[in-house]
Amino acid sequence: MHIPDGYVDLPIAVFCGLLSVAVLALAARRVDGEIPDARAPLLGVVAAGIFAAQMLNWPIPGGTSAHFVGGAFAAIMLGPHLGALSVATVVAIQALVFGDGGLVVLGANVFNMAIVEVYVGYALYRLLAPYGEFRAAFVAGWLGITAGALTAGVQLGLSSAFEYELVTTLLIMGVGHLLLGLVEGAITAVVYRYLARARPDLRPNGGPEVSA
Repeated sequence: MHIPDGYVDLPIAVFCGLLSVAVLALAARRVDGEIPDARAPLLGVVAAGIFAAQMLNWPIPGGTSAHFVGGAFAAIMLGPHLGALSVATVVAIQALVFGDGGLVVLGANVFNMAIVEVYVGYALYRLLAPYGEFRAAFVAGWLGITAGALTAGVQLGLSSAFEYELVTTLLIMGVGHLLLGLVEGAITAVVYRYLARARPDLRPNGGPEVSA
């Protein structure tokens, strides 16, 4: 889901970049000086894990690929604002150092993976957590990445490189990630349950159990 340069028209890339900067600036203000001591080492571990996992890609029909993003997982473990900043940092490093995703479209990639997936995933988790945190984490990972893929599909479909075939790009990105997103949902739920049971003090709600 790391869009290369040349696939998104410049006005769309600039708009998404400005929107990403605005949201991340607000997120930074919300977390400034409010990171609990227990979350500080977790931030590095989550970012490193997401960085490594994002390097694994699965091809999907239509000439694109899917991969684990970890936005919902970061949001659940760190909170949405710190989660967004964490994923945005990973996406930026991958683009600047490894060339994974373009520089002109960096704002668009950050918007899709670090903003849409993080905040949609967190909202779904909070909505469903009372009915089972394991299920909530699964749905958050599954539909969070699907939402990010759909916004990428909109950006691509509104650009000249894809001849403004919005319906086509939405189908390719949406259906592909809706299916492969099941993998992200499963990974999100399993890793969250493991960490929550091994270190219950790191759970967002601080309780000792993770319900199915």
